[in-house]
Amino acid sequence: MDSNRVPVTVSRVEGAEDLPLPSYATPHSSGLDLAAAVEEPLVLQPGQRALVPTGFRFEIPPGYEGQVRPRSGLALRSGISMVNSPGTIDADYRGELKVILINLGEEPFVVNRGDRIAQLVIAPVARAELRESASLAETARGDGGFGHTGV
Repeated sequence: MDSNRVPVTVSRVEGAEDLPLPSYATPHSSGLDLAAAVEEPLVLQPGQRALVPTGFRFEIPPGYEGQVRPRSGLALRSGISMVNSPGTIDADYRGELKVILINLGEEPFVVNRGDRIAQLVIAPVARAELRESASLAETARGDGGFGHTGV
């Protein structure tokens, strides 16, 4: 097996038999395209958000997560994004993957069955081992944040 490949089992939700398996659009794509499994066209008005099903459940191996990310073309052309970006799919989650879309554009946007709405990146997860301390090591930056380095 290629060391860059992670085995991920995918299962269709009943009624999603007509949808294509999530897939990479190009040989070097980082994310699998996820399609909408809506029963009928869904109109997202400007400012509106909706939970959009994908029709698939994933078995992501321990030590990995699924990162659900917006599609750049939808964001640029129509202002469609995700409220929680990236969304996280934990290795122990077995429910249907659903995407929280939001219309940040100025026009209504229609989501049709089979439209590519997001992408799924499988990534390794490092688990923190917390060590409580009364102080932290000093750095030149210190507690500077939120634009402290300028524009």
